[in-house]
Amino acid sequence: MKRSLWIALTMIWLWSLTGCVLYTTGETEVGVRTKKFSLVGDTGVEDKAYSPGSTYFFMPFINDWHTFDTKLQNLEMVFEKGRGDRRTRDDLLFKTIDGNDISLDVIIAYRIDAAKAPYILQNVAVDNLTLRDKIVRTVARSKPRDIFGELTTEEFYVADKRELQAQRAKDILQEMLGPMGIVVEKVLTKDYRFNQEYQKAIEDKKVADQQVQKNRSAQHAALEEYRRKLEEAKGEVNKMVADADGVYRKAKIEADVYFEKQKLLAEAIRAEGIAEAKGIQEMNNALAGTGGEAFVKLQIAEALQGKKIMLLPVSEGGMNLKTTDINQLINTMGVKSLSKGKAASK
Repeated sequence: MKRSLWIALTMIWLWSLTGCVLYTTGETEVGVRTKKFSLVGDTGVEDKAYSPGSTYFFMPFINDWHTFDTKLQNLEMVFEKGRGDRRTRDDLLFKTIDGNDISLDVIIAYRIDAAKAPYILQNVAVDNLTLRDKIVRTVARSKPRDIFGELTTEEFYVADKRELQAQRAKDILQEMLGPMGIVVEKVLTKDYRFNQEYQKAIEDKKVADQQVQKNRSAQHAALEEYRRKLEEAKGEVNKMVADADGVYRKAKIEADVYFEKQKLLAEAIRAEGIAEAKGIQEMNNALAGTGGEAFVKLQIAEALQGKKIMLLPVSEGGMNLKTTDINQLINTMGVKSLSKGKAASK
């Protein structure tokens, strides 16, 4: 603290001896010195911008000092009173390319090129306020009218169209103001207004267009719903066809199985019949040969064995009630026949 106090007292003492005046710049300001009189060197605006946030000492009377604020500034030209650069209505009034009156709120964002502060002081303006009112405002109110006036009434409703023209306005303003030490950062558009009657007509048209779009959307939705139902119907039909095909295939398989089963059964019956016929044929052949008669008698005897048979012969014109034991007779005849067959074979 003692050292700082000593430096400050020394500076005050030197200032009192030399008669120098203290000049300062703010945090966003640059300073420009003008030499009114000089024993050595040129007079006039010094081609040097003094840095922000600094303090400088110059002799009074023979030097002038000007500062310029280099921070970003907004020039607002809007319809609303009491807002922006003016207390009155200040928006841009012009005509669209198709001849309709329109007013537009515009904001110009700009700053001073610090390196060109000496040029601004010598050739353009002596301070920020003069630069703003006489230069930036004048140019910004004239050229954008022409640029935005290239749009049609309908195009003002399209944000992308307005943004494109705003970018063009920014580029053109930079070409005009750049050489003066002014950097145009952006051109912004806000609200816009048409003639009330025309505005109402436009709004009515917009409502009608929205209704048309709504109807188109409804039509599209109905078409999509129809397509959806058609696809559902096709799916149902395909399902029914698939089910029918399944039933048909199942029935065909069952029929094929039944056919094969019956075919095998028929073949078995046929084979059995053939075998049985062959057996009968063989039996017939056997019966037709030697011993066949005896075999038949033996079979008859076996069939009648154990059965009582009563014969009532009819003779002499009436029924003979004399009985004959047929079983005994058959046994006797069969035994005799067998004995004869055995004797013959011997």
